Amino acid sequence: MHLTLRQLEIFVAIAETGSTSAASQRIALSQSAVSGALRELEHLLDTQLFDRLGKRLSLNDTGRALLPRALVALEAARDITRSFEAGAAAGGAAGEQPVHLCLGASTTIGNYLAPAIMADFLSRRPQATLDLFIGNTREVAAAVARLEIDLGLIEGPCHDPTLRVTPWQEDELVVVCAPGHPLAALPPAARTPQALRAARWLLREAGSGTGEAAERILLPQLDHFERPLRLGSTEAIKQAAAQGLGLACLSRCAVEDLLALGRLTVLDTRLGTLSRRLYLVQHPARRLSPGMQAFLACCGVTTET
Repeated sequence: MHLTLRQLEIFVAIAETGSTSAASQRIALSQSAVSGALRELEHLLDTQLFDRLGKRLSLNDTGRALLPRALVALEAARDITRSFEAGAAAGGAAGEQPVHLCLGASTTIGNYLAPAIMADFLSRRPQATLDLFIGNTREVAAAVARLEIDLGLIEGPCHDPTLRVTPWQEDELVVVCAPGHPLAALPPAARTPQALRAARWLLREAGSGTGEAAERILLPQLDHFERPLRLGSTEAIKQAAAQGLGLACLSRCAVEDLLALGRLTVLDTRLGTLSRRLYLVQHPARRLSPGMQAFLACCGVTTET
């Protein structure tokens, strides 16, 4: 069954005017077209909606039950039209049109970077609506592939070749530990690869961009981790490191709060510059709407129009 707004509009016009001829004048259709649309509607619903009294049509009990629901549906359609026409009257600015974006972000971005970007976007487009899904990099990429979200912001490489991946920005990584950790008391020269390898490392689970970046950067220099402890979130790793449970390689933005409080300290490991690239992930089938272009602008990404 496929009802159309036009059928409901004709039904309402007949109900309010009492005849197909009067309804045809109201909605600028021929009387035969109005009569045909009514027959089709009653056929779809498998019931009569009017009692026929000569040339006059009077709603029966089924028609009276349908009328308020048809009016609600038509008003909802008019409201949608008005909202988009308001955007066009304001000069066609993307921010003036209805915007509802579904976003995904891997854990560090979702917890520490995305809130500021969302606040910037909503300050420019206060009528917009944003939904944010937070998972690890693999989960976010999978949600993009299933078309469940419009855009993914991830911390690690995307291994799905069907998705469009755009380099976004560099993210500084730091090795941190509790101030009382034995390695914190040693001079930098004494923090050799052997000493670092022997320490307990606090690592993310498989599928995490932070975990993959840490292993990609550290393993070529340390060869392996002798006593790794894997935890399911960046926040858990931060707190475990602050309790002296081991070393962690995390985004600086994620640990700035505990560094400021003195609960963590950055360890000079002499391993060189530690950083990783953040990425934006989109499904090729997704149209880049004006609202999405506006959000990407808040991410510092320019798009072709």
